[in-house]
Amino acid sequence: MHAPDDFSDSAGGQPPRHILTPSTLNRLVRGLLEDALPLVWVEGELSNVARPASGHLYFTLKDSAAQVRCAMFKPKTSWLRFKPADGMQVLIRARVGLYEPRGEFQLVAEHMEPAGEGALQREFERLKAQLDAEGLFAQERKRPLPRFARRIGVITSATGAAIRDVLSVLSRRWPLVAVEVLPVPVQGREAPPAIVSMLRRASASGRYDVLLLTRGGGSLEDLWAFNDEQVARAIHASKVPVVSAVGHEIDFSIADFVADLRAPTPSAAAELLVPDARAQQRQLDQLRQRIVAIQERRLQAHIQRIDHLLARLQAQRPQARLARDRERLLQLHRRLLAARRAQLTQLKARLDRTHAHLLAQHPRQQLALLRQRLEQHAVHLRRLVEHKLERERLTLQQTARALHAVSPLATLERGYAILFDTEGKVLRSAQNIAADTRLRARLADGELPLRVSDE
Repeated sequence: MHAPDDFSDSAGGQPPRHILTPSTLNRLVRGLLEDALPLVWVEGELSNVARPASGHLYFTLKDSAAQVRCAMFKPKTSWLRFKPADGMQVLIRARVGLYEPRGEFQLVAEHMEPAGEGALQREFERLKAQLDAEGLFAQERKRPLPRFARRIGVITSATGAAIRDVLSVLSRRWPLVAVEVLPVPVQGREAPPAIVSMLRRASASGRYDVLLLTRGGGSLEDLWAFNDEQVARAIHASKVPVVSAVGHEIDFSIADFVADLRAPTPSAAAELLVPDARAQQRQLDQLRQRIVAIQERRLQAHIQRIDHLLARLQAQRPQARLARDRERLLQLHRRLLAARRAQLTQLKARLDRTHAHLLAQHPRQQLALLRQRLEQHAVHLRRLVEHKLERERLTLQQTARALHAVSPLATLERGYAILFDTEGKVLRSAQNIAADTRLRARLADGELPLRVSDE
C-alpha cells in the first residue's frame, strides 16, 4: 500500500513531509525528462550491442568520458540500412527517458546512421541549398548539347572502368568523333583541385564541343570529390556544355545539378553525347529514297503535261471536233435511257417499301412484337425479384451472425457459465457469499443447481 501523502507531527510542529514510492518517483522523473527534452541527436561509439529474438536492439553509446544505455524497438530496427556492431561510430535521433522498473536513464532511438555518412549527407544538403539559392541549378542557364560533336573531352580517371565504358560506347555508336581523355584523380583530397584545374584548362582551350565529367559508382564518401563547391563553380563557369555522369543511376552529386545535362551512368552519357551511326545511316537511306521518289514524281508530271499539250493540239482539228460532238450526243442518249431506267427502278423500290410498311403494320405483326416485349419484361422482372430476395437473404444472414456474435449464448457455448442467486440476480463477485448458499449455473445446454461449500 502507498504511504500517506503527508502528515503533521503535533508534538514537534514540523511541516508536512511528502513521501513517494520508488515507482512514483521514477514516473515523475521520466515525465520531467520527456517533457524537458524533445528528440535529440547524439553521436558516439557503439558497445554491448545485443539483438534478441524479439527484434529489438539494445546497446550502449559512449565517448571517452561517459556512456548511456540505449534501446531501439521494432519496427524501427527493420529500417536500418546497415548492421550495428561494437566499435562503430554512429549518429542517432532519440527520445530521452527513464526505464522505470530499474530506475535507469536511457535513450530510445528512432533513427540510426553511420556518423561519417550522416555528416557528409548534411554537408551535401547544405551546399545543395546554397548553390540552388545562388541560381547555379537554374534550368534556363543550361545549354543544349551539340547534335554532332566533333571532339569530346572526357575528364575522369585514365584507369577506371568508366572511361572503358565511355570509349566502347562512343566507338560503337559514332566512330567519327574525336575523344580525348583528360586524366584526373576522382577520389581523395587531391581530386577536387585537379578536377577544377582540368575543367578550366579544357574550357579555355576551345578544343572541345562538349565535356564529360564522369566516374564509376561508390559510396557517398567515394563520390565526395564531385560534391565539392569549387568543382561545382568550375562547371558553372565552363564555356562549353558539361555532361555529368557520376556513379550509378541512384547516385546524385552536386556536379549533376550544376551540369548542363545529368546522365545516370557513364555508358548512358556516351549514348547522349553522340548519335547512333546505324540510325543516321537509316535516316540517310530514307532521305535518298524520298529524293528519288520526288524526282520521279516531277518527271512523271512533266510527261503528263506534254501529253496534255499534244492532246489539245490534236483537238483543234475539225474532224476531232465533229467526233467529240458525235460522242457527246451518244453520251446524252445513253444518259437519257439510264435516267428512265433509274426512275422506273426508284418507283418500283418505293412501291416495295410501301407494301412492306403495310405488312409491318398488320395487327398480327404488332401482336407478335408486343408478346415478345411482354416476355422480355417478365424475364427482367423475375431477375429483379430474385436479386432482391438474394440481397435480403444475405442481409438476414449477416444480421443473424452479428446477433449470434454478441449473444451471451455464444459465450456459453465456449465453456463459460453464468451464476444466479436464489432471487435470479447475476453474481459478479465471490465476496459476501456464505457457505451453503444455493445458486444456479446457466450453461449452454441448460441449468445446474449448485451449493457453496466452505472447503
